[in-house]
Amino acid sequence: MSRRSLLRGIGGAGAASLLAAGCGVPAAYVDEGDRAGRDLSARDRTLDFANWPLYIDTDDEDARKRPTLDAFRKRTGISVRYTEEINDNDEFFGKISPSLMNHQETGRDLVVVSDWMAARFVRLGWVQEMDRAAQPHVAEHLNPQLRSPAFDPGRLHSVPWQSGITGIAYNRRKLGRELRSTKELWADDLRGRVTLLSGLDESFALLMLGNGVDVTRWTGDDFHALCEQVEGLVKKRHIRRFTGNDYIKDLSTGDVLACQAYSGDVIQLQADNPDIEFVVPEEGAELWAESLMIPNLAHHKSNAEKLVDYYYEPEVAAELAAWVNYVCPVPAAQQVLADSGDEELVALAEDPLIFPDADMRGRLAIARDITAQERQDFTKRWNAIVGL
Repeated sequence: MSRRSLLRGIGGAGAASLLAAGCGVPAAYVDEGDRAGRDLSARDRTLDFANWPLYIDTDDEDARKRPTLDAFRKRTGISVRYTEEINDNDEFFGKISPSLMNHQETGRDLVVVSDWMAARFVRLGWVQEMDRAAQPHVAEHLNPQLRSPAFDPGRLHSVPWQSGITGIAYNRRKLGRELRSTKELWADDLRGRVTLLSGLDESFALLMLGNGVDVTRWTGDDFHALCEQVEGLVKKRHIRRFTGNDYIKDLSTGDVLACQAYSGDVIQLQADNPDIEFVVPEEGAELWAESLMIPNLAHHKSNAEKLVDYYYEPEVAAELAAWVNYVCPVPAAQQVLADSGDEELVALAEDPLIFPDADMRGRLAIARDITAQERQDFTKRWNAIVGL
């Protein structure tokens, strides 16, 4: 299961709450003064942490053990009830939104969602501001490129758990040439051998960048021009299909020669197939993050803040990065891996898909979020194109 979920459209158990949030229903918004709950951290040395599957380090001998969490408990005395319950952003939103909308606690002290969903939580006032005075490692080590997203200036309500790049993956041996540009996906010899991501939030930024759009300030006209372009490619049957993480299988088997892809997935694919390459296109690629947030009325806010800061210690960040293989939000972790003396860890330190170099960072952009006013119409049009 991918850590980057698909935007499945409006439907299922979370539909009503999703529509309410998307339309900005006043009753859903929670004022700043009503977000804090009674913090039991001092006497109850626990916290509840909800995350995605396969998104934390595990013990080589026992996959149920998580070394970094065990070390945190030994150091602080705080036990973490860790659940892998987030499989889809919208699904999780539908699961906890009734509580948040009705000013009730969720039973979770820390959650991880993609930044486009984090933007919705921040906009609705459903997460608490963190005490940065209690998080010196976050203050010191957070990647400057991720410090102030448009949805959360100054990162007051969110802290990246991991980051990543949406770019292009391709099979160089089977294609017989290099790909360096998003525009090259539309070459005649790739007709029927290209896939795009089906989720609007996952897909649009890379494609707009390929059209020369500044995605930090894209407009509705840019979006509709992109839709017309993709509609034309669908009619020509140039795009084989739209996918979730099943592009991994298509690329591995050779059914697809090039596709939109996530950097972390490709690192793992390359271990089995060195012919698979990942490209940050010349026109640029999207840098995204999935962020830790503390929901309203959480009972263990202080404990949660301690855990967040713990993962920003370079040694801990390095241990996590070595397992998940996404872009590490703590650049100082690179030196920890480089100095480890372990051949595999040193190789990770040199991998620009985990620690982007200056050239790559210059081609990465964080797209502005789709606003609440735009989302319903834009999602409807996109989903009609991709068949959701």
